Amino acid sequence: MTAEPRTLDTSPAPSGGASEKTLRVLEAAILHDRFTDIVEESGLAKATVHRILATLVEQEFITGDSERGYQPGARFLGIAGSAISRLDISAIAEPIVDGLVREVDCTIHVGVVNGTEMVYVIRRDSSKPYRMGSRVGLSMPMHCSGMGKVVLASWSPEQVDRLIADVGLPARTDATITDPAALHEELARVRARGYAMDLGENERGTVCVSAPIRDHLGRVTYGLSISSIALEHPGSSIEQFAPQAIATADAISRALGAPALG
Repeated sequence: MTAEPRTLDTSPAPSGGASEKTLRVLEAAILHDRFTDIVEESGLAKATVHRILATLVEQEFITGDSERGYQPGARFLGIAGSAISRLDISAIAEPIVDGLVREVDCTIHVGVVNGTEMVYVIRRDSSKPYRMGSRVGLSMPMHCSGMGKVVLASWSPEQVDRLIADVGLPARTDATITDPAALHEELARVRARGYAMDLGENERGTVCVSAPIRDHLGRVTYGLSISSIALEHPGSSIEQFAPQAIATADAISRALGAPALG
Protein backbone atom coordinates (compact mmCIF):
# COMPACT_ATOMS: atom_id res chain seq x y z
CA MET A 1 0.00 0.00 0.00
CA THR A 2 1.44 3.31 -1.06
CA ALA A 3 1.48 6.01 1.61
CA GLU A 4 -0.19 9.23 0.66
CA PRO A 5 2.30 12.03 0.14
CA ARG A 6 2.58 14.45 3.05
CA THR A 7 1.53 17.98 2.30
CA LEU A 8 3.27 21.04 3.70
CA ASP A 9 1.16 23.06 6.09
CA THR A 10 1.12 26.54 4.60
CA SER A 11 -1.48 28.04 6.94
CA PRO A 12 -0.30 31.29 8.52
CA ALA A 13 1.32 31.12 11.95
CA PRO A 14 -0.36 32.95 14.81
CA SER A 15 0.41 36.64 14.50
CA GLY A 16 2.22 38.30 17.35
CA GLY A 17 1.05 41.57 15.83
CA ALA A 18 -2.58 40.53 16.19
CA SER A 19 -2.05 39.63 19.84
CA GLU A 20 -0.42 42.99 20.49
CA LYS A 21 -3.31 44.82 18.81
CA THR A 22 -5.83 42.93 20.93
CA LEU A 23 -3.98 43.85 24.12
CA ARG A 24 -3.79 47.50 23.05
CA VAL A 25 -7.53 47.62 22.42
CA LEU A 26 -8.30 45.81 25.69
CA GLU A 27 -6.18 48.24 27.70
CA ALA A 28 -7.73 51.22 25.93
CA ALA A 29 -11.25 49.88 26.56
CA ILE A 30 -10.49 49.44 30.26
CA LEU A 31 -9.23 53.02 30.50
CA HIS A 32 -11.82 54.70 28.25
CA ASP A 33 -15.49 54.12 27.58
CA ARG A 34 -15.97 56.06 24.32
CA PHE A 35 -15.21 54.33 21.02
CA THR A 36 -13.37 57.37 19.62
CA ASP A 37 -11.10 57.50 22.69
CA ILE A 38 -10.36 53.78 22.41
CA VAL A 39 -9.39 54.25 18.76
CA GLU A 40 -7.14 57.18 19.62
CA GLU A 41 -5.54 55.43 22.60
CA SER A 42 -4.85 52.21 20.69
CA GLY A 43 -3.53 53.96 17.58
CA LEU A 44 -5.32 51.47 15.32
CA ALA A 45 -7.78 51.84 12.47
CA LYS A 46 -11.47 52.15 13.40
CA ALA A 47 -12.38 48.95 11.56
CA THR A 48 -9.66 47.02 13.39
CA VAL A 49 -10.72 48.39 16.76
CA HIS A 50 -14.37 47.63 16.05
CA ARG A 51 -13.57 44.02 15.13
CA ILE A 52 -11.42 43.45 18.21
CA LEU A 53 -13.99 45.07 20.49
CA ALA A 54 -16.66 42.73 19.15
CA THR A 55 -14.49 39.74 20.06
CA LEU A 56 -13.74 41.13 23.53
CA VAL A 57 -17.44 41.71 24.17
CA GLU A 58 -18.27 38.19 22.97
CA GLN A 59 -15.64 36.76 25.35
CA GLU A 60 -16.95 38.99 28.22
CA PHE A 61 -13.64 40.80 28.75
CA ILE A 62 -15.56 44.04 28.19
CA THR A 63 -19.21 44.94 27.92
CA GLY A 64 -21.17 47.61 26.08
CA ASP A 65 -21.15 49.01 22.56
CA SER A 66 -20.10 52.09 20.59
CA GLU A 67 -23.33 53.93 21.44
CA ARG A 68 -23.53 53.24 25.19
CA GLY A 69 -19.80 53.07 25.76
CA TYR A 70 -17.61 50.24 27.02
CA GLN A 71 -16.85 49.00 30.52
CA PRO A 72 -14.76 46.14 31.97
CA GLY A 73 -16.66 42.88 31.57
CA ALA A 74 -17.40 40.10 34.02
CA ARG A 75 -14.55 37.90 32.84
CA PHE A 76 -11.98 40.69 33.12
CA LEU A 77 -13.25 41.76 36.56
CA GLY A 78 -13.12 38.19 37.79
CA ILE A 79 -9.51 37.78 36.70
CA ALA A 80 -8.55 41.20 38.10
CA GLY A 81 -10.16 40.44 41.44
CA SER A 82 -8.37 37.12 41.70
CA ALA A 83 -5.03 38.74 40.85
CA ILE A 84 -5.50 41.54 43.38
CA SER A 85 -6.40 39.10 46.14
CA ARG A 86 -3.08 37.33 45.56
CA LEU A 87 -0.97 40.49 45.75
CA ASP A 88 1.77 40.26 48.35
CA ILE A 89 3.41 43.62 49.01
CA SER A 90 6.42 41.95 50.60
CA ALA A 91 7.13 39.65 47.65
CA ILE A 92 6.66 42.52 45.20
CA ALA A 93 8.62 45.17 47.09
CA GLU A 94 11.50 43.20 48.62
CA PRO A 95 13.69 42.97 45.47
CA ILE A 96 13.23 46.71 44.89
CA VAL A 97 13.97 47.49 48.54
CA ASP A 98 17.12 45.34 48.47
CA GLY A 99 18.45 47.50 45.64
CA LEU A 100 17.81 50.66 47.67
CA VAL A 101 19.65 49.26 50.70
CA ARG A 102 22.72 48.69 48.54
CA GLU A 103 22.44 52.21 47.14
CA VAL A 104 22.05 54.23 50.35
CA ASP A 105 23.33 51.77 53.02
CA CYS A 106 20.58 52.73 55.47
CA THR A 107 17.78 50.72 57.06
CA ILE A 108 14.72 50.55 54.80
CA HIS A 109 11.16 50.03 56.00
CA VAL A 110 7.86 49.52 54.22
CA GLY A 111 4.68 49.95 56.22
CA VAL A 112 0.95 49.55 55.59
CA VAL A 113 -2.03 51.41 57.03
CA ASN A 114 -3.90 49.37 59.63
CA GLY A 115 -6.79 51.39 60.99
CA THR A 116 -5.24 54.35 62.81
CA GLU A 117 -1.68 53.02 62.78
CA MET A 118 1.12 52.03 60.44
CA VAL A 119 2.48 48.49 60.63
CA TYR A 120 5.94 47.47 59.42
CA VAL A 121 5.76 44.79 56.72
CA ILE A 122 9.36 44.98 55.47
CA ARG A 123 12.61 45.85 57.22
CA ARG A 124 15.99 45.63 55.53
CA ASP A 125 19.14 46.48 57.49
CA SER A 126 22.19 48.36 56.30
CA SER A 127 25.75 47.15 56.68
CA LYS A 128 26.20 49.43 59.70
CA PRO A 129 26.92 47.82 63.11
CA TYR A 130 23.82 49.32 64.77
CA ARG A 131 20.28 48.00 64.37
CA MET A 132 17.02 49.95 64.55
CA GLY A 133 14.43 49.07 67.21
CA SER A 134 11.79 48.33 64.56
CA ARG A 135 10.58 44.88 63.53
CA VAL A 136 8.10 43.45 61.07
CA GLY A 137 4.62 43.46 62.63
CA LEU A 138 5.32 46.37 64.99
CA SER A 139 2.80 49.23 64.80
CA MET A 140 3.39 52.94 65.28
CA PRO A 141 1.26 56.11 65.35
CA MET A 142 0.69 57.85 62.03
CA HIS A 143 1.17 61.45 63.16
CA CYS A 144 4.76 61.05 64.32
CA SER A 145 6.22 58.67 61.75
CA GLY A 146 7.45 59.52 58.27
CA MET A 147 5.46 56.69 56.69
CA GLY A 148 2.34 57.70 58.59
CA LYS A 149 2.65 61.32 57.53
CA VAL A 150 2.91 60.50 53.81
CA VAL A 151 -0.33 58.54 54.18
CA LEU A 152 -2.06 61.29 56.16
CA ALA A 153 -0.97 63.83 53.55
CA SER A 154 -3.16 61.98 51.03
CA TRP A 155 -6.21 62.25 53.29
CA SER A 156 -8.69 65.12 53.38
CA PRO A 157 -8.43 67.55 56.32
CA GLU A 158 -11.73 66.13 57.60
CA GLN A 159 -10.32 62.60 57.65
CA VAL A 160 -7.25 63.81 59.54
CA ASP A 161 -9.46 65.62 62.06
CA ARG A 162 -11.45 62.42 62.63
CA LEU A 163 -8.23 60.54 63.32
CA ILE A 164 -7.19 63.22 65.82
CA ALA A 165 -10.60 63.02 67.51
CA ASP A 166 -10.37 59.23 67.71
CA VAL A 167 -6.81 58.70 68.95
CA GLY A 168 -5.39 62.15 69.70
CA LEU A 169 -1.81 63.22 69.06
CA PRO A 170 0.10 61.61 71.92
CA ALA A 171 3.71 62.63 72.39
CA ARG A 172 6.30 59.91 71.78
CA THR A 173 9.25 62.28 72.26
CA ASP A 174 9.69 65.98 72.88
CA ALA A 175 9.81 66.45 69.07
CA THR A 176 6.39 64.88 68.39
CA ILE A 177 3.79 67.14 66.79
CA THR A 178 0.92 67.29 69.30
CA ASP A 179 -0.98 70.35 68.03
CA PRO A 180 -3.65 69.73 65.34
CA ALA A 181 -2.93 72.98 63.51
CA ALA A 182 0.80 72.20 63.44
CA LEU A 183 0.07 68.74 62.07
CA HIS A 184 -2.07 70.16 59.26
CA GLU A 185 0.76 72.57 58.40
CA GLU A 186 3.24 69.69 58.35
CA LEU A 187 1.00 67.63 56.08
CA ALA A 188 0.70 70.57 53.68
CA ARG A 189 4.52 70.64 53.45
CA VAL A 190 4.55 66.89 52.82
CA ARG A 191 2.06 67.25 49.97
CA ALA A 192 4.03 70.09 48.43
CA ARG A 193 7.40 68.31 48.37
CA GLY A 194 6.23 64.71 47.94
CA TYR A 195 7.96 63.23 51.00
CA ALA A 196 7.96 63.39 54.79
CA MET A 197 10.62 63.37 57.47
CA ASP A 198 10.70 62.08 61.01
CA LEU A 199 13.44 63.84 62.95
CA GLY A 200 13.22 62.06 66.27
CA GLU A 201 9.41 62.42 66.50
CA ASN A 202 8.65 58.72 66.93
CA GLU A 203 11.82 57.53 68.64
CA ARG A 204 14.50 59.69 70.17
CA GLY A 205 17.78 59.55 68.22
CA THR A 206 16.35 58.10 64.98
CA VAL A 207 15.59 59.93 61.74
CA CYS A 208 14.01 59.00 58.43
CA VAL A 209 12.77 60.32 55.11
CA SER A 210 9.62 58.68 53.70
CA ALA A 211 7.73 58.55 50.42
CA PRO A 212 4.20 57.35 49.56
CA ILE A 213 3.46 54.00 47.89
CA ARG A 214 0.18 53.85 45.94
CA ASP A 215 -1.94 50.73 45.45
CA HIS A 216 -3.71 49.59 42.27
CA LEU A 217 -6.45 52.19 42.83
CA GLY A 218 -3.96 55.01 43.30
CA ARG A 219 -4.56 55.25 47.04
CA VAL A 220 -1.62 55.89 49.36
CA THR A 221 -1.94 52.70 51.37
CA TYR A 222 1.75 52.09 52.09
CA GLY A 223 4.83 54.11 52.89
CA LEU A 224 8.56 53.59 52.46
CA SER A 225 11.21 55.05 54.74
CA ILE A 226 14.98 55.39 54.63
CA SER A 227 16.02 55.37 58.28
CA SER A 228 19.19 56.07 60.21
CA ILE A 229 20.40 57.36 63.57
CA ALA A 230 20.80 61.05 64.30
CA LEU A 231 24.47 60.57 65.19
CA GLU A 232 25.19 59.52 61.61
CA HIS A 233 22.70 61.86 59.95
CA PRO A 234 22.37 64.89 62.24
CA GLY A 235 19.78 67.61 61.81
CA SER A 236 17.83 67.14 58.60
CA SER A 237 20.69 65.62 56.59
CA ILE A 238 18.66 62.43 56.05
CA GLU A 239 16.68 64.58 53.58
CA GLN A 240 19.47 64.03 51.03
CA PHE A 241 17.91 60.61 50.34
CA ALA A 242 14.48 62.00 49.44
CA PRO A 243 14.96 61.48 45.66
CA GLN A 244 15.90 57.81 46.21
CA ALA A 245 12.94 57.29 48.55
CA ILE A 246 10.52 58.79 46.02
CA ALA A 247 11.97 56.85 43.09
CA THR A 248 11.83 53.54 44.97
CA ALA A 249 8.31 54.14 46.28
CA ASP A 250 7.19 54.99 42.74
CA ALA A 251 8.77 51.78 41.43
CA ILE A 252 6.87 49.73 44.02
CA SER A 253 3.66 51.62 43.18
CA ARG A 254 4.06 50.72 39.51
CA ALA A 255 4.69 47.08 40.44
CA LEU A 256 1.42 47.14 42.42
CA GLY A 257 -0.43 48.40 39.34
CA ALA A 258 -0.91 51.99 40.48
CA PRO A 259 -2.17 54.32 37.73
CA ALA A 260 0.32 56.81 36.34
CA LEU A 261 0.38 60.18 38.08
CA GLY A 262 -0.76 63.22 36.17
